[in-house]
Amino acid sequence: MAHAHHGHGHDHSHEGGGHHHPAPPDRWDRAFAIGIGLNLAYVAAEAGAGFWTGSVALLADAGHNLSDVLGLAVAWAGAALARTPPSKRFTYGLKGSTILAALANALLLLVALGAIALEAAQRLTEPASVPGLTVSAVAAIGIVINGLTAWLFARGREGDVNIRGAYLHMLADAAVSAGVVLAGIGIWLTGFGWIDPVVSLLIAGLIFWQTWGLLRETVEMSLAAVPRAIDYDRVQGALAALPGVAAVHDLHIWPMSTTEPVLTAHLLMPAGHPGDSFLADVQHMLHHDFGIGHATLQVETGAAPCVLEPSSAV
Repeated sequence: MAHAHHGHGHDHSHEGGGHHHPAPPDRWDRAFAIGIGLNLAYVAAEAGAGFWTGSVALLADAGHNLSDVLGLAVAWAGAALARTPPSKRFTYGLKGSTILAALANALLLLVALGAIALEAAQRLTEPASVPGLTVSAVAAIGIVINGLTAWLFARGREGDVNIRGAYLHMLADAAVSAGVVLAGIGIWLTGFGWIDPVVSLLIAGLIFWQTWGLLRETVEMSLAAVPRAIDYDRVQGALAALPGVAAVHDLHIWPMSTTEPVLTAHLLMPAGHPGDSFLADVQHMLHHDFGIGHATLQVETGAAPCVLEPSSAV
């Protein structure tokens, strides 16, 4: 029996590749710094306007924006911790902190949604008198601030769940601000105070639908599930189709971070060990076709042992 390990970073590129490899996490430092700075300034301005006008809607939205600043800080902390070098205690470094940060971000979004829904329900029973145009003007600034911050993370939302968490946080805030603008205009035109809470509830439902997907994916990652972007059967088929491979077993694929999947597999090769160049070619194939840059392959030349293959159940 022979054992071999080959690992490559995700910043390698390959001509004609069909898999997107995300940028290293330090690329996002500037985006996080700008996003947190802009949103803290807006929170202070919005809270001030809320006290000045007596608008509960603006104060509630300022509190929600503050929770989003915390969400950005958590995501940034996860990305920063992921750059910690490996140690004898944490042999992968702290790359898994990006998964914890994305999970925390999803939970923060749900908490913020609960606060919005509660506030909206209370205002449905006791509509407040709100200066519609003033509320709309302040909230319109929020659309610009939150939309700009979301744009800073837009390019990374497909390849990194942690970055997508930050993106969704800010997109949700922009949507809430847009709802407040529409509600303020509606109240100004009609005088109906119930418009504000109804719009808030509709927006909360939309954000919940997006957040639920993020929460589900981050929980899966925390449980070492195969990343959604990788087809387990395709990987197994590609390994089984390699020359000299009679069977593949003990195939495991899981996320080391929100951007780096890891693979281990046993390859049964009765004709004997194929040599290091074969293993290097397999590693290149896994990296190029599936984005798996860290793989451990164990070559076996004897009879295949009886193993328990994973079930197809979710």
